[in-house]
Amino acid sequence: MHDIRFIRENPAAFDAGLARRGLDPLSAEIGAQDAQWRATSTAVQESLARRNEASKAIGAAMARGDAATADALKAEVATLKTRLPELETEEKALAEALQARLAAIPNLPAPEVPEGPDETANVEQHKWGTPRSLNFAPQDHADFGPALGLDFEAAAAISGARFAALRGQMARLHRALGQFMLDMQTGSNAYEETNPPLLVRDEAVYGTGQLPKFAEDLFRTTTGHWLIPTAEVSLTNLVREQILAEAVLPIRMTALTPCFRSEAGSAGRDTRGFIRQHQFEKVELVSICTPEQAADEHEHMLQSAQGILEALGLPYRRMLLCAGDMGFSAAKTFDLEVWLPSQGVYREISSISTCGDFQARRMNARFRPEGEKGTRFVHTLNGSGLAVGRTLVAVLENYQNADGSVTIPEVLLPYMGGMTELTPKL
Repeated sequence: MHDIRFIRENPAAFDAGLARRGLDPLSAEIGAQDAQWRATSTAVQESLARRNEASKAIGAAMARGDAATADALKAEVATLKTRLPELETEEKALAEALQARLAAIPNLPAPEVPEGPDETANVEQHKWGTPRSLNFAPQDHADFGPALGLDFEAAAAISGARFAALRGQMARLHRALGQFMLDMQTGSNAYEETNPPLLVRDEAVYGTGQLPKFAEDLFRTTTGHWLIPTAEVSLTNLVREQILAEAVLPIRMTALTPCFRSEAGSAGRDTRGFIRQHQFEKVELVSICTPEQAADEHEHMLQSAQGILEALGLPYRRMLLCAGDMGFSAAKTFDLEVWLPSQGVYREISSISTCGDFQARRMNARFRPEGEKGTRFVHTLNGSGLAVGRTLVAVLENYQNADGSVTIPEVLLPYMGGMTELTPKL
């Protein structure tokens, strides 16, 4: 959510930020809405004050025997009593319209975010690892995975496209990856393990920016709850409507949860395989902090996600997203992209974003600086540490062998019950 005072005082800067997102200027239109709302709000306050003033004056006029003045004041009060509900209704409607307008506008890019309309303008900042040299043509996980327990056909028969069932050794490897990630994030990286709700109300999805604009990307139940598209929604909203002490910040949380996405905007993309599913698991990282802590928290979150990839020995690169390729709530985003041998390209496996106070304003999440009476909005950050399904794909492809087996990365062996490789079923 944008600060209306910032738009009032810095219309040119606001429009410049929107332009970097590829959007037309809006400050003039928003300013007109704001002025209309403020004028109506002022009229309500003035009418209330005049009604109270006139009501008191009636008694004074009657006390001095001035019936004409008392009658005139009574008529004025009666008119105000009729008019006030109309003004209050108008003020509420104008306030809601202004809030709805502000809620539909994406966050402004941070100054250091590069210019550009789409992913072609993203900037590679760092690359780690060398892709493994194979003495055979690498296969796509969708081709050799079924023999290892990655069952697309049975899942499609019961749920439709973009669902998969993991069986036997494949399910074990998937579980091992999630537990390994969670152990690293809670142990080495000081995130608090959290088990949050998977079903949330409108306010929660609004708070992190998925509503109202991206409702079609979500699944909604008949009770009106939403299935979380990411644990970011649940974790970030755990501080909604709160005033936190500065001393407790930063708050770092992590969760391994199922996630549910309709993938409404991805028709035709990644239709084969396990990369883009309606249901998947992810280890999410969330940080709630002061504005001054945000830059360090962003780097800490990046290192936490990169550490997983490095421990697994998966080559990756870090990309700084351009203004036109960032998510709705983000002010600055880094993508981590992992190497997939079958495609010969790096593919996104984690997005790590700082959102400034954009989400905090929507959630009314604040903190009180030490020694001060006033409050400030917290800053929020979120990222994947990592998406379990995409990491599974990366492990399968990078550790595949010519005979169709897959070697288990060393760091996962303690989670595999003595298994050292996945072997194809005959």
